[in-house]
Amino acid sequence: MTPVHPVVERLASWSWRLLVIGGAAFVLGLAAARLRLVLLPLGVAFLLATVLVPPTRWLVARRVRPLLATWISVLVFLGVLGAVCFAVLPPVVDQFSDLSPALTEALDDGERWLVDGPLGLEADTVADLRERLEESGDRAFATDGALLDSAVIVGEVVAGAILTLVIAFFLVKDGPVLQRWVLGRVPAVHRPRAQRMGSAAWSTLGHYLAGAATLGVVEAVIIGVALAVTGSAAAVPVAAITFLAAFFPFVGALVAGILAVVVSLVSSGPEAALIVAIVAIVVQQFDNDLLAPLVYGRALHLHPLVVILAVAGGAAVGGFLGAFLAVPVTAIVVNTAGAASDTPGPVEVDP
Repeated sequence: MTPVHPVVERLASWSWRLLVIGGAAFVLGLAAARLRLVLLPLGVAFLLATVLVPPTRWLVARRVRPLLATWISVLVFLGVLGAVCFAVLPPVVDQFSDLSPALTEALDDGERWLVDGPLGLEADTVADLRERLEESGDRAFATDGALLDSAVIVGEVVAGAILTLVIAFFLVKDGPVLQRWVLGRVPAVHRPRAQRMGSAAWSTLGHYLAGAATLGVVEAVIIGVALAVTGSAAAVPVAAITFLAAFFPFVGALVAGILAVVVSLVSSGPEAALIVAIVAIVVQQFDNDLLAPLVYGRALHLHPLVVILAVAGGAAVGGFLGAFLAVPVTAIVVNTAGAASDTPGPVEVDP
């Protein structure tokens, strides 16, 4: 028998291992897609818990019972959230009517440029392309037998919101108890490493949420003021979208910047659009180079390509919420893997 070349043998050994890893990843992806109605609320609940734990601990330190402290934190959070929505939603709804015509006009201008501009495309070809894109968008929100109808979607959203609040409530109230329960089922020799990994995951969530919110407020205020000063339409809705886009690092900032420039171009002309574009570029560079490293710390040391792929994969598995959770989940995986490889001295863990 002819001996196998060492290189071929090594490649074969790596190939079957990679096939097994790929198959396991595929199965996990299918399981995550099936369980998205549980996994997505669980992920959002952990993010929400990072907001509720500090005030709850503050109250407990002042001799408030944990149950009462948790209820106070949750109710105050819901009250603040409701007040913000009450203050922001009316102007967003009022000005949103100006946003849709602006985007439609931008599409019309783009279609004319493709026909009359340097590309010189056929008008029928461009019109057919736009019609196909619109049909694709309509199919994405269609309610045929293959997709959930609107009533089921509303039910899932309500159920998911309730499940998120319930999970977050118990994470805040019984967090230490749950931590001890989990660590108690880890072999004693591995408990210090498990505790380091849990601490790294929790710290990553907190830094990510605080950092994204900080960047979102800064970008939304500056872009909204730039649109208002240049007389552009829909300054408040674009500012609101810019704030939400901050929770999708790199991808969201790019989309929000393009949206602001397009709205300004259509509503106020090229001069205003140029000003808004310069402001958006300066703000994004300032955030990426100076503010983001400060507010995120080590929580989000991810390459932009990794972030883009994570957002795309999350959107494919869980839609909007999947894209929202993709970056913090990826950051948690990276940081917990780093914590698992550390080898500091032993840590005292309660049994």
